[in-house]
Amino acid sequence: MIDAIFDISGDGVPADYPFGLWNELQRLMPELSAESSAGVLPLRTAGSVSGLLLARRAKLTVRLPLSLAEKLLEISGQTLDINGHALQIGSGKLREIQPYPTISSHLVAGERDEVVFTDNIAAHLEQMGIAANLICGRAVVLEGEGQAIHGFSLVIHNLKPEDSLRLQYTGLGSNRHHGCGVFIPYKVIT
Repeated sequence: MIDAIFDISGDGVPADYPFGLWNELQRLMPELSAESSAGVLPLRTAGSVSGLLLARRAKLTVRLPLSLAEKLLEISGQTLDINGHALQIGSGKLREIQPYPTISSHLVAGERDEVVFTDNIAAHLEQMGIAANLICGRAVVLEGEGQAIHGFSLVIHNLKPEDSLRLQYTGLGSNRHHGCGVFIPYKVIT
């Protein structure tokens, strides 16, 4: 797995942008639709009355198998139509995924009850043979296209390098295409 990172520009995106963004990426690269391990990291945005404003240096990051990465870089220069919001794709580059002892996801899809959610994640990590600590964050709901994805933000820490890479490669839970269960480094002050 590798991250393909693109410069992007546009005025903003709707609150339910993960659904439209994935649809547009599949339109430009149909091979993505068959790749269940591909995931899109959330865009850096700020809320406004008309949707979400893109951060000045926002990037589009798609995590996907190395075998598809070069082809995805070909979307540079394209314009995505995300529910009426234009998003220009600039130049792209590839970045290897690095092991970090602490990683986080803004939303891991799962149960609505925090205790049940945390127990399920802990059991899943145990099945994977991963020993780590969990910090369950706030409840999150992602709504769009007639569906609602429920879950929690999650930080996993005290990871061994190989376990960190494995979790970043595979993610946790469902809906990776919409940014769920995709992990990134979490900076900590020790």
